[in-house]
Amino acid sequence: MQPCANTWMFWVVPRHYRWLSSGPGLLGCGSAASAATSISSDRPFPEPSRLNSAAANRAFARLTMKTDGSLLLLSLAVLSQTAIWANGHAADLTAKPVLLYSRFYNAAGDNRYLPDGAYKQVIQRLRQDFDVRVHNQPLTLEALAQVKLLMIVNPSDKAVSNNPAPPHVSAADIQVLTDFVHNGGGLIVSGNQENHNLEVDDMNRLLAQFGIQATNLYTDAKKLVIPAGTPLIGGLRWAYYTGNLLRVESSHSAKPRALVLNDLSQRPEKGTRDQAGCLLATAEPGKGRVIVVTDSGWLADWAFAEEGVGGVAMKGQDNWEIFRRLTRWAAQIPDAPDRSEP
Repeated sequence: MQPCANTWMFWVVPRHYRWLSSGPGLLGCGSAASAATSISSDRPFPEPSRLNSAAANRAFARLTMKTDGSLLLLSLAVLSQTAIWANGHAADLTAKPVLLYSRFYNAAGDNRYLPDGAYKQVIQRLRQDFDVRVHNQPLTLEALAQVKLLMIVNPSDKAVSNNPAPPHVSAADIQVLTDFVHNGGGLIVSGNQENHNLEVDDMNRLLAQFGIQATNLYTDAKKLVIPAGTPLIGGLRWAYYTGNLLRVESSHSAKPRALVLNDLSQRPEKGTRDQAGCLLATAEPGKGRVIVVTDSGWLADWAFAEEGVGGVAMKGQDNWEIFRRLTRWAAQIPDAPDRSEP
């Protein structure tokens, strides 16, 4: 007898399992054995997701009373494949949520926050909690199908050098991203300071869906001790490197709120611009969550290393811990029970 391959399949009929062996295999390579053979039990069989060892043994015992030696081999094969199927689905339940760092709105040639450049550390650290992916493709429903948290950083306004002009947020993008969030996705958008090719107007059309707007009013770099009573990140030290203030429409249905306000009693490290306003806002539209933050440099390698930039180096900051908590909240990952939410 020549060795031959065999394909095993099973399908569910109401409260019974039915298996099909198609083609030659364990039963031999003859014409009779190669015909499709089906076996059904006359008693209910457990669903694969509930198949534990005891249930498998009972099911196997019922089948063995009706089968000869050849069919016992068939039963063993099916139970083995079912166990593999169940284990595979169990593994899916422990998979990390997908975080997409989208570079779609960043101009070609804009090298400020590249994932293998100034954002190398934050991307690496995010992998503790997320399956981190990076691309510059359009944000379609298909592109977001597996994504739990979307991150957009310093969207570009104009072309860099001789490169093509960057895409701005379109009406179609707004529809896709709004649906993404309302259906349970998380969105983080970070702005920046002037002279950073920051696009504001079209991005604001998206943020308006969540009751938040970026302004062209700026605050200079500051290490801000966040009030202890602030949900989620209270008591931590946030070193941000200048950014545009946010405006929050508190009556909006997306439930926006100003999570961090500028504290005028704490002076900037350098510079004189220091006015009241919101620096970090959140919203909870539908089933999803949104975070909008004034600055992008606070997550750069040089900020984590406390080396600073532009003659400003702020020591003793908790930037990574702040962002870790924010990303977990936005992705709705359970955290320690003693940490409150925004």
